[in-house]
Amino acid sequence: MALIHRSSILKPLSTAAAASFPSLRRPFSSSDTITVETSIPFTAHNCDPPSRSVETSPAELMSFFRDMATMRRMEIAADSLYKAKLIRGFCHLYDGQEAVAIGMEAAITRKDCIITAYRDHCLFLGRGGTLAGCSKGKGGSMHFYKKEGGFYGGHGIVGAQVPLGIGLAFAQKYSKEDHVTFALYGDGAANQGQLFEALNMAALWDLPAILVCENNHYGMGTAEWRAAKSPSYYKRGDYVPGLKVDGMDAFAVKQACKFAKEHALKNGPLILEMDTYRYHGHSMSDPGSTYRTRDEISGVRQERDPLERIRKLVLSHDLATEKELKDIEKEVRKEVDDAIAQAKVRNLKAQCQNPLNSSPMCMLKTLELRHLEQIGKNSELCFLEKIQLATSGPIRHQKNREYPQINVFDNFIPLHQQPFCGVGAPGVSEYCGV
Repeated sequence: MALIHRSSILKPLSTAAAASFPSLRRPFSSSDTITVETSIPFTAHNCDPPSRSVETSPAELMSFFRDMATMRRMEIAADSLYKAKLIRGFCHLYDGQEAVAIGMEAAITRKDCIITAYRDHCLFLGRGGTLAGCSKGKGGSMHFYKKEGGFYGGHGIVGAQVPLGIGLAFAQKYSKEDHVTFALYGDGAANQGQLFEALNMAALWDLPAILVCENNHYGMGTAEWRAAKSPSYYKRGDYVPGLKVDGMDAFAVKQACKFAKEHALKNGPLILEMDTYRYHGHSMSDPGSTYRTRDEISGVRQERDPLERIRKLVLSHDLATEKELKDIEKEVRKEVDDAIAQAKVRNLKAQCQNPLNSSPMCMLKTLELRHLEQIGKNSELCFLEKIQLATSGPIRHQKNREYPQINVFDNFIPLHQQPFCGVGAPGVSEYCGV
């Protein structure tokens, strides 16, 4: 389901932009610098690791917090929408892994390419995408693409994006561009033969390719130690250098990606292993608690959560108060909620304005939408909730029955209590038999 709202996510916060948050304690100066140290040292294979000291600024710290909070809220909303059957098909959520998307984006430019697997919502946002998506809700939740932002898609075939990423790197070298390609895959795809074939070509031709293994330790639901004889994925390239990174630390990711880009432009491919963790299951069909304990998940949330790490840094450097950060999270929540409301309205309009859909159900929806437009935006959520409630039960075909007269403005009667003909689907994409 496409979320119809234009977001300012990942636009750098300047001093002027910081002024849009009048509750913050002081304006940010572009000359202010803050030095932070990564949570743990880097572990290197066939190369010297980068420094643990990373330079940042107040503006970057605040943008990290807001962007990560937006990603987190978007994924939580996607979870609810999928359970309400407003998102169909497959849905793979990224909450817990936001530091990879945030830190990588901070180290590169939009001329550098990113290609990944199906867990791609947040990476798409990081590449300049919006909460509106890019395909009007078609193609499920994984098929995002934004060529002008250097994002070459989320791919559903396990590991298939890696050879494509090597092809992008080949094109960059052939065109003599000073840019690199990041090809992301999970630990579940790390044993794919095509990955090693592609890596071999990248090493032979010294391509500016960086293979990023987002190791969340369980693949689809099998622990890495049960699936891989050697779970040290950063060493898997053998003749290709590698680096193991704390993927829950946005600044460690930033430093590693900056190092990897410089290395790849001079020497060819490199493997980065991001030690990260997903809070949800592999997909929405996976509860995520049958192969790991709830205590393990809550322990990671308490000790390694990437958003909380940034919150602590902001507070420790006196850039904002706890209340001010809560206010930012409220703004983010409203932004996502508004996007959802607009998406629901737009989807209903698209279905019920189709001339091929003239059923009584569609006529009722059209009346709902007309009234919705009359009463104004402030009541959108109220009416949308009524629409969702109205379609929460089965709609059964009953022959030789007249349709009752319904006053949708005074007495809203749930659709599943009406003898309309049609399919009994609660999703907005199926209101009119589509």
